[in-house]
Amino acid sequence: MRTASLLHYFASFADVDLIQISDRGTPALLPPGPDGRSLVRSQEVVGLPIHRKDVAARYFRNARRALLGVPPLIDRLAGLGPDIRRIIGDRRYDIGVVEHFWCAPYLEQLRAACSTTVLDVHNIESILHARCGDISNGLVRLGHRRFAGAYRKLEAELMPRYSLVLAVSDNDRRASIQIAPDANVVAYPNAVPWTNPVPARPSPAGTPLIVFSGNFEYHPNIDAVRFLASEIWPEVQRRVPGARLRLVGRGDSFIRHMVPQGSGIETSGYVADAMAEIAAADIVVAPLRAGSGTRVKILEAWAASRPVVATPLAAEGLILQEGTNILFASAPAQFAEHIARLASQPEERSRLGSSGRRTFEAHYTWEAAWRTLDAIPQVSRSEQVSRYTV
Repeated sequence: MRTASLLHYFASFADVDLIQISDRGTPALLPPGPDGRSLVRSQEVVGLPIHRKDVAARYFRNARRALLGVPPLIDRLAGLGPDIRRIIGDRRYDIGVVEHFWCAPYLEQLRAACSTTVLDVHNIESILHARCGDISNGLVRLGHRRFAGAYRKLEAELMPRYSLVLAVSDNDRRASIQIAPDANVVAYPNAVPWTNPVPARPSPAGTPLIVFSGNFEYHPNIDAVRFLASEIWPEVQRRVPGARLRLVGRGDSFIRHMVPQGSGIETSGYVADAMAEIAAADIVVAPLRAGSGTRVKILEAWAASRPVVATPLAAEGLILQEGTNILFASAPAQFAEHIARLASQPEERSRLGSSGRRTFEAHYTWEAAWRTLDAIPQVSRSEQVSRYTV
């Protein structure tokens, strides 16, 4: 969603060439631009070998990475420099954008062709792994701490070499500058496309639907499901018999073993439209205890006018007021108390959802986020003196 917001922004005034790294080997299906033309001028795919995603294979890969001191995904996406140079060829660009810190080492390929280089960091990877270490045990904890140190070293080295670094929030901007004081870092918020609010659909009496959405191959979301299913949900069932919990997103094979039969919890697997699943909920929860960046799942809930109960960490970096557009909970009993109150008070659900919707409209639509880019001379469409090629 973040990458798409940048792509649509630049496509509104520039010719865009897109290089996609994918183990599927096929280009992403892109919507047309606002004028009906193709969103990009060209689209090339650099293929990745498919690797196993089962738990044993992931543990083996990460153990090897920890021994070598190589952080995850940096190695997965390494070695593609010749392909990227071949695709760029002798073309020159005003702006080159790298998505995710995992691809930051390709700076030299961009520098050779681009007047301005931009690194868009979706998370501060060193902070992400440090927090994952805090909630893990044994060798997993040691691995995350080793990855945190390796990422921090790379962040300090690479961030200052880019013309501009985009962070997802002021929190992440400050953290980036602490790591790399010479880096030019600007906060560009996560955002989602404008969508009309969805009227609440009443659930059958006494059976409110609670939704937690995410990629369940991602360690912070796996831990959140563990916390939700084993500690929070029994408290919710005690207070709200008949409540239903739906875990929405891909990677359900990593969490099914945490979901007891007959518990009122179901998994969806991959869905084509996460917003529709969130809009079908009475209450949205985000019980994360680790992570970095800001959570698109909360923005989607606000866009759908649904009330959100979240840990303070899950909501960090967002413009919020506890009790007005979100409810905070850290302990299982606190989560259950908020959920029980919202389940029994539709007017309170509506109040929180409406306030979240106003926050979305003011700050987290693509158009609202693009105002941040318009204020940055290196990339602004309002500062263009010629037609940029990105």
